[in-house]
Amino acid sequence: MNVNIHPSWKAQLEQEFNQPYFSTLAHFVKKEYGSTTCYPRGKDIFAAFDHSPFPDTQVVIIGQDPYHGPNQANGLCFSVHDGIPHPPSLINIFKEIETDMNQPYPKSGNLERWADQGVLLLNATLTVRAHQAGSHQNKGWEIFTDAVIKKLSSEREGLIFLLWGGFAKRKANLIDAGKHHILKSGHPSPLSANRGLWFGNKHFSKANEILIQKGKKPIAW
Repeated sequence: MNVNIHPSWKAQLEQEFNQPYFSTLAHFVKKEYGSTTCYPRGKDIFAAFDHSPFPDTQVVIIGQDPYHGPNQANGLCFSVHDGIPHPPSLINIFKEIETDMNQPYPKSGNLERWADQGVLLLNATLTVRAHQAGSHQNKGWEIFTDAVIKKLSSEREGLIFLLWGGFAKRKANLIDAGKHHILKSGHPSPLSANRGLWFGNKHFSKANEILIQKGKKPIAW
């Protein structure tokens, strides 16, 4: 199957695109986008991969579902389009960066600036029906994105995986901890953050310390 994704990822994932489950998934997604409003826009479904090519990926952040409100989702987990109000989890991410990195709260919630530095912002499910959270779960996306994580684990070395919340933490069993760095914390959602499970994790400075130790350029969070 011909999938419009960055060539570096296409070379790594060609086997997945030719699996029966992916054909079924593609048929489902095409039907959904043709019959109802879905997010993100079709051209942004694989945006995370287009902004962070396979050999350039240094940090991986795993989300669950795209935002399901109008004009929010842009294909990168936790990210919204320029000019869109910041959702609660993103607000808490930026607040943690404020204290951890001692830098001002940003105006834009568009995280393309991270992705272009090699931060793969990967949702486990890449599409969603408008106003229906989780509506495209268990249709095949999770099989695909688990394969992405496994491919990064097996073919790359020294990547930094930021696993926030119970859902993301369960992905740790797909990652070779002997080859990669895994940082875990609570989710940035208000429910988790207000219970003291998010703030103070210092994941952003810790990730940069690891990159610097490896002689790599730190991320401008």
